[in-house]
Amino acid sequence: MPENRDILEKITAAQREASELMLHAHGILAEIKTGHRDVVTEFDKKVQELLIERLGAAVPGAAFFCEENSRRDSLTADSVFIIDPIDGTMNFVHGFHHSAISVAYMARGELLAASVYNPYVQECFTALKGEGARLNGRPIAVSAQPLSESLVCCGTAPYSPELAESTFELIKRAFVAGLDIRREGSAALDMCSAAAGRAGVYFEPSVSLWDIAAGMLIVSEAGGLCCRLDGSPLPLNGSKTSVLAGGEQAVKDFLALVKK
Repeated sequence: MPENRDILEKITAAQREASELMLHAHGILAEIKTGHRDVVTEFDKKVQELLIERLGAAVPGAAFFCEENSRRDSLTADSVFIIDPIDGTMNFVHGFHHSAISVAYMARGELLAASVYNPYVQECFTALKGEGARLNGRPIAVSAQPLSESLVCCGTAPYSPELAESTFELIKRAFVAGLDIRREGSAALDMCSAAAGRAGVYFEPSVSLWDIAAGMLIVSEAGGLCCRLDGSPLPLNGSKTSVLAGGEQAVKDFLALVKK
């Protein structure tokens, strides 16, 4: 079995190769999955296929848990890659250049390596278990500021419209309590913004594991906290969940805000 550092190098190399498909995409057509806000393109599928091919060769016998339905292997495998080929597909479809390729590597239920790559600005956020988080090779850390001195990144769970009223109520509370709100359409990149201290926290009421798996390790290794909106641990079993991530003080302040 390759070392975690070697696996991370294989992940980032595969991401950079796959990103060329995104950067040179044209004539992008979106297909509806579960609703008009939940879409997929041929490029999501091509990026995922390339990642599976490259990472499967790097770690023979590895399992894959991917957003697009072709691979949903067991998350309890000895080695599993959790992949969101294009996180921020709606941004991608509309030419709003804020999307990322997100890959996490997990062994026996523990996240060990992660990378989130935004090819439009060539930012690669990475983390290795116990070795910290980095942006383009330089160490990053979460902000120590309280919520009152922080930007707040949020997601609106667009695939779950029944959560809209409660979500926007919480966004309003966060806007009043913090400096301002940012809603940019990529959970993976929002988590990385929190990890890098650009935002104090990121939250969303409903996400999938492939949206946040890489970000969970990156935030944690940057010294931050990750949990559900009720403060309980995030699951790694593939179920949908709420998420809150960021600097310790801002997360604590936000949890108090939720309870009000």
